[in-house]
Amino acid sequence: MFHCVITAALLLLLCSPGLSSAHTVKTGAEILHDQDFQAIKGKKFALVTNNSAQVRGTHLLDLMERKGVQPAMIFTPEHGLKTNAEDGVHLPDGSSAGIPVKSLYGAVKKPRLEDLKGLDLVLFDIQDAGVRFYTYISTMGLAMQAAAQTGVPFMVLDRPNPLGGNYVAGFVRESLPATFTSLYPIPLAHGMTVGELAQMIKGEEMLPGLAQLQLSVVRMQGWQRDMRWPDTGLPWVATSPNMAAFESVLLYPGTGLLEATNASEGRGSVHPFQVAGWPGIDAQLLARSLNEEELPGLRFEPAQFTPVSLPGVSSVPKYRDRALAGVRIEITDYRSVDPVEAGVAIIGALYQIIPEPARGAFFRWGFDDMAGSELMRKGVQTGEPAQMIEARWNADIVDFMDLREEYLLYRE
Repeated sequence: MFHCVITAALLLLLCSPGLSSAHTVKTGAEILHDQDFQAIKGKKFALVTNNSAQVRGTHLLDLMERKGVQPAMIFTPEHGLKTNAEDGVHLPDGSSAGIPVKSLYGAVKKPRLEDLKGLDLVLFDIQDAGVRFYTYISTMGLAMQAAAQTGVPFMVLDRPNPLGGNYVAGFVRESLPATFTSLYPIPLAHGMTVGELAQMIKGEEMLPGLAQLQLSVVRMQGWQRDMRWPDTGLPWVATSPNMAAFESVLLYPGTGLLEATNASEGRGSVHPFQVAGWPGIDAQLLARSLNEEELPGLRFEPAQFTPVSLPGVSSVPKYRDRALAGVRIEITDYRSVDPVEAGVAIIGALYQIIPEPARGAFFRWGFDDMAGSELMRKGVQTGEPAQMIEARWNADIVDFMDLREEYLLYRE
């Protein structure tokens, strides 16, 4: 049996004031369950999934078992089937309740063609974070590509974009070499569900060989584009060890960029992606400068924190056991937060406040890949205001919004 582990952070989130407890949205997995799995009964199928594939607190695999439906094979993305492996850890193959489990995060990131032979269907059910550099959508696209190569239909069980369907921001990935963390020419925050994105990846041939793919999407019920996660009435289930709270998810499109710098993004603390810091800086000055930006829905408080080793979450965080100064990011209105724009402001403020000799080592290799363009890094290095950097991606966002229109499944 596959069991959900509810973390203390999740319990805290569920009890947080101001978050809706009404069950308003039904995911694609719940719709399939309510239809007694008729669309897949009698089929030999593979399931691409992890612990986020929950329906009313029960994992999809357990619901399938109760109905006598069982995948022939399970494929898992980064962080593994139980989403308890650390960031970047390559995972071996294994088994679960006698079902072979094949890892798609390691030497192999795409299903082997021999693994798909004889299958009637590949089924995808993973909760995404709505960010281009979160690797689950890369896993989805590569699995789609393998399915197309073997003539196996591909079905997506749709789930909400936790950032909402109207928030689109950040650079559209330029002609940088496509990597696993920046596989598609889409904005950093794309505002699409995985089902919508799958249709776009196929329709715009963002990966080769998808023209003949038989793709279907089990749509949600009740989801509207202006909904952020708390508005869905669904409990947040950690999609990775450092994404156990919605607050981290909401800020991740911006503070996640700090992973490709030598500043701390809060790994090794109890508030990953909700704090940012550097050794020895003036925390009061940093907080004051960021509050002067008047970023919607956010307030910055001076903070001191010390990253520590958290096995299974972040064993070797930056500045382990070293005191850092920085800011704690308080969300005052989750509906109005612009996380990518906030990330640009935070990165710019940190860059300006650290000692000038350290600025040459502020950015790590991979920042341009995550940002989708060198323009963000260069703008910060030359002291451009955040608003000027943001203006550089506006034209591409307009074009992307026009492009994605025909692939949207939810119009309200």
